[in-house]
Amino acid sequence: MPGVSDFQHLLSTREVLLRLGAATVFGAIVGFDRELHSKPAGLRTQALVALGAATVTLVVSDLAQVGSTYSPDAVSRAIQGVITGIGFLGAGAIVRDQSSQQVHGLTTAASVWVSSALGLACGAGLWRLALIPLGLALAVLWLLHPVEERIRRRNQPVSASPVEPLPPTR
Repeated sequence: MPGVSDFQHLLSTREVLLRLGAATVFGAIVGFDRELHSKPAGLRTQALVALGAATVTLVVSDLAQVGSTYSPDAVSRAIQGVITGIGFLGAGAIVRDQSSQQVHGLTTAASVWVSSALGLACGAGLWRLALIPLGLALAVLWLLHPVEERIRRRNQPVSASPVEPLPPTR
């Protein structure tokens, strides 16, 4: 197996910092929304998910370009591995309330998945492209939350108002 010095490092330190920094910031932005709503997988978790995904993408992309050949299969397998692993992390955020049988945490799990995709994009050097899904994710989290709440309130059964007891008669 070749040593690290044998690898062709095609990216400058500046480019690596830019990619990893963008991934971390993008993940943190998604996590900020989760933090504002006191949800699991908040600011630090989302930032680390995006950073980890970007790091895996950078490492595999660099290793795939060793020598004169390029192996897109290696990059594809790594991305598939990240997405699968993130599925397990996201599943940990999903819980079922035993009393009401309602499921909670699906949006947080989805936001973890989106953060990993943002990290993968940044790691691949597509951080400018990642601004579009970042903006759309924030729009979904911020703009659709009030709509979801209105629908939820509208669909709740109306509870009977408590009956006040009659005053005692003399």
